Amino acid sequence: MGLVVAEAICISAFILEIHRALSGNSLSWAYVFEWPVFAAYAIYVWRKLLKDVRSPEPLDPVPPEEPDDPALVAFNEYLRQVHKHS
Repeated sequence: MGLVVAEAICISAFILEIHRALSGNSLSWAYVFEWPVFAAYAIYVWRKLLKDVRSPEPLDPVPPEEPDDPALVAFNEYLRQVHKHS
């Protein structure tokens, strides 16, 4: 529904601006080219949202590798122990 509303606004604004531009308002020529870009962007965002919904992130992400720093490894082990007992 949102895409339909966005496209309707962009098309009607384009028609309005083309009439104004042809009537002599030279500033409207910029809007004549701007509104189709907005319409294309709305379609792009809509398709991207559909793609994100269809392919969600994996439930179990790959755990990061252990760091090389021995102090950080010891601290991470300490945290694992603390969380195991709580």
